[in-house]
Amino acid sequence: MLGLIVRIAAASQKRAGLVVVVALLLAGLGLNYCASHLSVDTDTNNLFAASLPWRQAQMAEDKNFPQFDRLIVAVVRGATPEEAAETAAALNAALRADKTNFHDSDYPAGNAFYTREGLLLLPPTQLAKLLTSVIAAQPFLGQLAADPSARGLLNGIGLLAQGVQMGRANLQPYDAALRGVATSLQAAADGHPVPLSWQSLIGGNLGGDAEFVLAHPVLDNSSLTPGGVATAALKRIAAALPDVKAGRVTVDYTGQIPLADEQFASLTQGMVVGGIVSVLLISLWLFLALRSWRLIVPILATLVLGLVYTITFAAVAIGVMNLISVAFAILFIGLAVDFAIQYCVRLRDVRHETPELGAAIIQTARVAGGQIALAAAATACGFLAFAPTDFVGVAELGIIAGVGMLLAFICTITFLPALLRLLRPREENFTIGLPYGVQTDRLLRRHQKPVLIGFAVLALAGAVAAVTIGFDANPLNTKDPASESMVTLHRLLDNPTTNPFYADAMVPDLAAASALSQKLSALPQVASVISGATFIPSDQAQKLAMLNQAETILAPTIETTNISQTGGGNPVTAQDIRLSMVATRDAILKVKDQLPANSPVLGIANALTKLIGEDDAHVMAMNGAVTRFLPAELQRLNVSLGAQEITRQNLPASIARDWFLPNGEVKVEAFPTAASQTTTGLRAFSSAVLAVAPNAGGPAISTIATAGTILESFREAALLASIAIAVILFLVFRNIRDMALVIMTLALSGLLTALFAKLAGLEINYANIIALPLLLGVGVSFNVYFVMNFRAGMRNFLSSATAHAVLFSALTTGTAFGTLAASHDRGTASMGYLLLLSLLAVLIATFIFLPALLYRLQDAGKTQL
Repeated sequence: MLGLIVRIAAASQKRAGLVVVVALLLAGLGLNYCASHLSVDTDTNNLFAASLPWRQAQMAEDKNFPQFDRLIVAVVRGATPEEAAETAAALNAALRADKTNFHDSDYPAGNAFYTREGLLLLPPTQLAKLLTSVIAAQPFLGQLAADPSARGLLNGIGLLAQGVQMGRANLQPYDAALRGVATSLQAAADGHPVPLSWQSLIGGNLGGDAEFVLAHPVLDNSSLTPGGVATAALKRIAAALPDVKAGRVTVDYTGQIPLADEQFASLTQGMVVGGIVSVLLISLWLFLALRSWRLIVPILATLVLGLVYTITFAAVAIGVMNLISVAFAILFIGLAVDFAIQYCVRLRDVRHETPELGAAIIQTARVAGGQIALAAAATACGFLAFAPTDFVGVAELGIIAGVGMLLAFICTITFLPALLRLLRPREENFTIGLPYGVQTDRLLRRHQKPVLIGFAVLALAGAVAAVTIGFDANPLNTKDPASESMVTLHRLLDNPTTNPFYADAMVPDLAAASALSQKLSALPQVASVISGATFIPSDQAQKLAMLNQAETILAPTIETTNISQTGGGNPVTAQDIRLSMVATRDAILKVKDQLPANSPVLGIANALTKLIGEDDAHVMAMNGAVTRFLPAELQRLNVSLGAQEITRQNLPASIARDWFLPNGEVKVEAFPTAASQTTTGLRAFSSAVLAVAPNAGGPAISTIATAGTILESFREAALLASIAIAVILFLVFRNIRDMALVIMTLALSGLLTALFAKLAGLEINYANIIALPLLLGVGVSFNVYFVMNFRAGMRNFLSSATAHAVLFSALTTGTAFGTLAASHDRGTASMGYLLLLSLLAVLIATFIFLPALLYRLQDAGKTQL
């Protein structure tokens, strides 16, 4: 093999011009192919093999319920529930009309079903409490229904005050409602009237704190952010809505599409500047290592050429890269540059004895070619060991980076010698070696035993750290927490019913859905359960009887024909309202001594005193604010009391499609408690759900299954890589001891990495776990150089040209990793941090532990030359 390497290098430098031209031509053809055949998939679901059971379940769910896949979710929050609902309905209508940017849009909570039959979905006790409070307010509601204006509201409050005067009225049941009225009237009195929420006062505000609009955007797959245009359109449409412009309503967004878009945007943010800084720093390290642009330019050119060839291979073999495999470029730069640096530093060293350039290039291939070949082969095996795993993201990275190492080696023994021949670097005048290398060699030789004992202690600490270091299975923690989608999503996590980490299962029918719901609800890890059976409650007869009774009592009071904006057919005037304000204030003041000091009724009197003196415009503004949502709420209450029995047959299709399959199967969803939202808690939640429903799926189940797949993939790859590297080392060394030296130093590097990560507070996640294959690559390369020098008779390691090359290789590699650590994407940044720690561990093991161990072997008389 060494003879072949020497002949190739000799032939390349002899026909240097031809080699360079052919190499550049092939690179140009490769780039042209990549332009139309290489793309990036930002969907994290595709990071794993489709054959996995949990991926099969995930894909089946996406197929059965496509309305919940590839969404932009608008989250609408308002100062009042009515403003949020009104804005959500307007947003939904606008998105539906925008066919350029959206395929469709849906506002589930706006379905008329929830107005008509919504009360039937409440538990009997909650429904009874609501109806009791509504019936108790009958006299007040009657006044409002007859005159839905500020005049009617104030007259009703006046009647309450008269009741207090006669000792026949208890205001306690009305306390919350009266406080709402007092707040609204005071705001109007202060000159900034705000709408009064009658839904909160009458209907109990049974909804959540937000409304959701689900939109399927038109995607531009030629863009790095396919949903960017649609998201911008949603923001533009939302900003134009009246209550949003007034600052009363906010419209945020999240969902699979913006999350993916923002993650890829964060990956590319600062990439150009970071790349420029990285290249400048790498150039600086190369100058310090080589002292000549005639050596630096060939290294950089060889690095770029190898990268182009590797990208071309990725386009041919993979086609569509993922969010992990795109990191191959950084890994390639960090690792492949080592081969060229080793060759050029050794060339400088060789030229002390062989000044003639052509002969020196050939001699360098003879001295260093075998070492570089072994390092490239072992590194490639470390990467390729991930190819057969189910973690497709890293498997593809392994294939690309593994082949890239081999391509980098080919460029190093062909293109690099040719370019060196053409640029003709000057003869070498400097001694090659590390500063203070001789002194450090002496120190390690003298104190080898305590050094090795110290590393044994560190190895034990690293083993403990490796066992106890945490694994963060939550993919959201690898995203930029400051992005709008993540900020919105984190707010939803606080509410169990909007938590994205739910579990779901399909069951044969409604009876099975009810039975499973009861079992899941009994689990301490489960906060709530919703299923298709939730929309067809089994206790409807009892609830319908309650509603019929309430309707009988309230019908004369709130029937539709009585609800009028005009109040008896005559438009209400400012003077009418002012007269009512005076009468109501006076009625309240008469019973002032009978009211608690903190009574909201007294606050109403204070606000009315100020409003009485305001002009007509202020009075009518107050009227509009307090009655804006009153007629609609009275109408909603009237309609809801006339609810009819819900059956599977009359359930609206728009709701049924979210919970039922055409074959009759029913979906059941379970949501975790707040305590179950950590990785440990989510694992317990998933285990508990699977114990009750073995076929369960959903984000919670797939998240934990993802973690299991990742860990199993890395165990498998680590075993395969270790075996492959050991076999290659044994075939080359033909010596178990020398093979063990490399493996032992590599293992120590891994333990030190675990220790450093634990001390730095880093957790392993699906992004930074790829530090393992890089650790194998860098560790094997550096260790191989030292051990092969030891086999060749070298006894001073840190003062050698090899140590000089390894140090500057590490600096260039660290610079590349620093670019990752500075990324705006948290996953990529954590990858960069762990890679830097890994590189530090490798350097410590290679520069301190391995020389001390080699000196120990030499002194013990166990060396084999």
